[in-house]
Amino acid sequence: MAALSFETHPSEYRRFQLRVEGPLATLAMDVPEDAGAGDYVLKLNSYDLGVDIELADAIQRLRFEHPEVRALVITSLKDRVFCSGANIYMLGTSTHSFKVNFCKFTNETRLYLEELAAESGVPTIAALNGTASGGGYELAMACEHIILQDDGNSAVSLPEVPLLAVLPGTGGLTRLVDKRKVRRDLADAFSTIAEGVRGKRAVEWRLIDECAPRSKFATAVSAAAARLGETAREKSGPGVVLPKLAPERLGNVTKYRHVTVSVDPDKRVATVTLRAPAGPMPRTAEDFRRAGADLWALRAFRELDDALLDLRFNQLSVGLLVLETEGDAAAVLESDQVVAELAESDWFAKEVLLLQKRVLKRLDLSAKSSFAIIRPGSCFAGSLLELALSADRSYMLDADGGPTLQLSPLNFAGLPMSNGLSRLETRFLGTPERVAELKNQTAPISAREAAVLGLVTFTPDDIDWDDEVRIAIEERAAFSPDALTGMEASLRFAGPETMETKIFGRLSAWQNWIFQRPNAVGQKGALTLYGSPERAVFDYRRT
Repeated sequence: MAALSFETHPSEYRRFQLRVEGPLATLAMDVPEDAGAGDYVLKLNSYDLGVDIELADAIQRLRFEHPEVRALVITSLKDRVFCSGANIYMLGTSTHSFKVNFCKFTNETRLYLEELAAESGVPTIAALNGTASGGGYELAMACEHIILQDDGNSAVSLPEVPLLAVLPGTGGLTRLVDKRKVRRDLADAFSTIAEGVRGKRAVEWRLIDECAPRSKFATAVSAAAARLGETAREKSGPGVVLPKLAPERLGNVTKYRHVTVSVDPDKRVATVTLRAPAGPMPRTAEDFRRAGADLWALRAFRELDDALLDLRFNQLSVGLLVLETEGDAAAVLESDQVVAELAESDWFAKEVLLLQKRVLKRLDLSAKSSFAIIRPGSCFAGSLLELALSADRSYMLDADGGPTLQLSPLNFAGLPMSNGLSRLETRFLGTPERVAELKNQTAPISAREAAVLGLVTFTPDDIDWDDEVRIAIEERAAFSPDALTGMEASLRFAGPETMETKIFGRLSAWQNWIFQRPNAVGQKGALTLYGSPERAVFDYRRT
């Protein structure tokens, strides 16, 4: 199977048409039946991973390339069909790992769509010109406003439980009750009605915001876009075009401009190295815009994001990420300082910061262990220190003239985890006063100081360093990957629960389990037999 690529461009889209007309952007779904990556037909705007790759790319480009956009409408070009959700035959024939990773990437993309409205100030409208079922309705729920065509036939539904014996895989149940505030009993009924709910009842149950007859549907959508667009944030200046990253791949090594990934398949370890910026940093909004897509704070994190997705989907046997950095820590701190200052007033700088936040969340959510290795020449400072704070463990060499850590404003605000807390706040949940104390720590921090402050896990000296790090890596790679994934997901998100942590913690864990149960994927399972005349046979014992 060819390696999956997550880079695309509107000129290459096959499943969407992106149209920008002044302040209004329209993303229209039109999935060709032959656009699937496997031996299945994408009927009724059903989708596979390719749809979400294009959707994620479109959201990213709207944020950076089109600051003039004040509202986004997501709709369909197919008559009386919005989206029938994830393609069932694709799910039924995919490996377990692909199904889980597919759901995770789709979840992340839905959250990026919600962030477009919440943080970038671009209201989103789902214009359901036909039935939206399963993942199609979940896509609609990720928008801020839902309009359904009231034609006596179009409906919204989450049919996974009654038809497939699985769950709505991209946060549907959580968004029903947490985001749309649907009453629990109505949500229960809705989630077991395979044919869904239509028109005015859907409005009454809070499943949608409004419905309009077919003759007035376009007018209702335009009115909603105009009304919500009035609340959008004003953004001045031209957009920043995002070129493809086009990394160089040589065997087990992938080289970007600022990121290198080296995979050791025998040890099941990948070393991910990020390099600090070189040369003076832009200091003003104009300089930022002039640097554009080549800005280190943007380019390096786009590269890390692509690398993480490649590792997630194309390097399944890799169980441990060894996170390393190299270069001038002062340059990283300078970059962070400017990003933090400009993000308060400049839309482009804010989008750079939001992208860094999204990428670091992707690292947090990776179903791979991660160790930060801090050695001489490292630059774990500011935004790059977040890599070490995200890691499951960190090893820092304790030696004269050894490496140091440094904090920047971004370690305290701007880069929250899925739980809404910074990584420092999550780390020191039991001693929150430590975070306040660290704000005064402006000097470089040695290994011994870092150990006392609780910023690293272990600090071997130069006598024990090689053996201790080697043994730790070998031991981690030898543990059961299933147990490690469960352990890491349980430990990484201490603190308050959010809609986001519920989606990834509860839903992903349950879906991961359900996708292996015979009732869903066994020889007589509902997902296996979908579309055939044979009925599923269930083991009715509850566990």
